[in-house]
Amino acid sequence: MQYRLAAILSSFTILALGCAAPSPPSSDSNNDSGAKNSAPLHALFDEAWQHDLEENPLFATAVGVHTWNDRLPSQTAQDRRRRNDYRLDLLQRLDKIDRDTLSQTDRVSYALFERQLRGAIDAYGLKHYLFPFTADSGFHTGFARLANDMPFATVTDYENYIRRMEGWPDYVDQHIAILQEAIEIGMTQPRVVLAGYEVTMATHLVDKASDSVFYRPFEHFATTVPEEERDRLRQAGERAILGSIVPGYQKLLDFMVDTYLPNARETLGASELPNGEAYYRQRIRHFTTLDLTPEEIHQIGLEEVSRIRAEMDQVIEQVGFEGSFAEFLTFLRTDPRFYAKTPDELLMYASYIAKRMDGKLPAFFNRMPRLPYGVEPVPDHLAPKYTTGRYVSPALGSTEPGYYWVNTYKLEHRPLYTMEALTLHEAVPGHHFQGSLARELENLPKFRRFSYLSAFGEGWGLYSERLGLEAGFYTDPYSNFGRLTYEMWRACRLVVDTGIHAMGWSRQQAIDYLASNTALPLHEVTTETDRYISWPGQALSYKLGELKIRELRARSEEKLGTKFDLRAFHDKVLENGSVTLPILEELIDEWIEQQGTT
Repeated sequence: MQYRLAAILSSFTILALGCAAPSPPSSDSNNDSGAKNSAPLHALFDEAWQHDLEENPLFATAVGVHTWNDRLPSQTAQDRRRRNDYRLDLLQRLDKIDRDTLSQTDRVSYALFERQLRGAIDAYGLKHYLFPFTADSGFHTGFARLANDMPFATVTDYENYIRRMEGWPDYVDQHIAILQEAIEIGMTQPRVVLAGYEVTMATHLVDKASDSVFYRPFEHFATTVPEEERDRLRQAGERAILGSIVPGYQKLLDFMVDTYLPNARETLGASELPNGEAYYRQRIRHFTTLDLTPEEIHQIGLEEVSRIRAEMDQVIEQVGFEGSFAEFLTFLRTDPRFYAKTPDELLMYASYIAKRMDGKLPAFFNRMPRLPYGVEPVPDHLAPKYTTGRYVSPALGSTEPGYYWVNTYKLEHRPLYTMEALTLHEAVPGHHFQGSLARELENLPKFRRFSYLSAFGEGWGLYSERLGLEAGFYTDPYSNFGRLTYEMWRACRLVVDTGIHAMGWSRQQAIDYLASNTALPLHEVTTETDRYISWPGQALSYKLGELKIRELRARSEEKLGTKFDLRAFHDKVLENGSVTLPILEELIDEWIEQQGTT
C-alpha cells in the first residue's frame, strides 16, 4: 500500500476523495484536435490546484511547493464548510464546459476532476471527516514524518519547521474537536480496533528533545546554514519539541484514553453508523471506482477464494506435505526455517529481492522512473499496530528517495516466504515504480500527477506480484505459496470487508476466515482485520483492480496476437497516471484498436 501522500490528503482536499463514477471519456477522437477549447478547463484545474495548496500547506510541501512551509492546515468546522461550498461552485462551473469539444486527454482529465469533486462533496455530506485516523495510522502519525518532508538548506527552512512544530497544539485541538463531534453523533472508530493504539502517541512523549524523531534536522546542518545560527536554531527547536510537540501528543493521548476510547462504539460495520449503508456504498465507489453492490463484491470474492485455493492445494502436493490444509498453514507459521533471526537479515533479504527485480525491469517496461528508493524498517512508533510492509513516497523536490518499509517488529510473525510478493508490490514494479512515473508525467494537469486512486494503484501492486512469475521469481514452492497466500489474502478481503460492513460479520468471524484461508501469521491476521474494520472499502480495491488489469491484458493478447507487445501494454497502462478502472478500460480498448491497424 502507498502511504505518504494518502496520509497528507485529508478530507478537505479535492485530490483525496472522489466517488461518483461519471461516464468514461468518449473515444470518438484519438488526437488533440480539441486543444483550442481546453483553456477554460485548464484554468479551472489551475485555480483548484492553487486553492488546494493554500488550504493544505502540508500537501503543498509534499508536492514541492514551499510557499507555506511555516503553516499547518486549518480543520475547523467553518473551514470545512467553506471548502465544500467552493467545491460546489467548481462543479457548477465545470458543468458549463462542453466536454465533447475537448481532446481525448482533456476528456479524461475532465472525467477525473468531476469524479473527485462529486466524491468529495458526497463524503463531506456523509461526514467522512470524522475519521482522521485508522487502526494503524492517521493525522498524528503522518505529522511525525514532518522532518522527512521539509527542506533544511537555509535558516528560513529551519524557522519554518520550528513554526510548524509550534503550531502542533492548535492542530491537535482542531482534531480533538472533530473527534468530539464524532462521539456526539456515534461516528467513532470501533473501540476493539484501538487496543494498543496509544503507542502511536506515547512514543513522542520524551524528556529530552534529542530523543524525539522531530529533533533529527538539528543533529546535522547543511553547510549552507551559517554556523553562527546553528545554536540558536537548535535551542529554538528544542523549545518547540518540549514546549509544543510533547504537550500536543500528551493532550491527544489523554483525550484518546480518557474520552474517545471510553465512548468509542461497540459496533463494527460501517452499515451500523448513522446513514451507514449510504456511507459504505460511497466508500465502495470511492475505493473501487466501480458501481458494485456489497453482495456482488462478496460473490466475486468467494469465487476467487475457491480458484486460488485449488492452486494452493497443488503447491502442497508439490512439496509432498502429508496432512490437512490447516496443518500445512500451522507448519508454515511455526517452522523456524521460514523466519529471519534478526531485523537486519529480514531487511537484507527484502533488499536483495528488490535489487533482483530492478535488473528485470527493462524486460517489462520501456520507461523507468528517475527516483531511486531505499529499504528501511517501519518506525518503532508505528510497528506494533502496522502492516507487514508499505511504500512511502517522498516530498517532491526533497533529498529523500522513496522508501519501501519492512516491518521488523515480532520477527516470528514476518515470514520469508511472502517477501518476494511483498517486495514486488511495494517497491518495483509496484508502488514505487508506478507512483514515481506518475509524478514525472509533466504533460498532465498537476492534480492528475498527484492523485492516487486505490483501485488503480493497489490493483497495479497486486498485478506486479503476479508479474514476478514471468520475471523468474517464486521458483521455491514455498515462496510461490506465499505469492498465492497474498493473492488469497486480497480475495478474502472482498469477502471480509463486505461481511463486516454490510452483512453483520463479527471481528472473530473475519479473523477466522483469514486465518483458515491464508498462511498469514496470526498477528498479521489480527492487525489486518482491525485495518479493514477501521477503513471501510479500502481493502476492496486490490483484487478488483488487479482483476481488471489482468482482464485487459488477456483481451489485448487475444485481439493483437503476434502484434502484442508486453512492454508497450505496461507503458500504456501507466502513461496516464492513476485513473478509474472504467477509464483505463476505455484507454486500453482504444490502444488495442490502434495497434491492430498499424
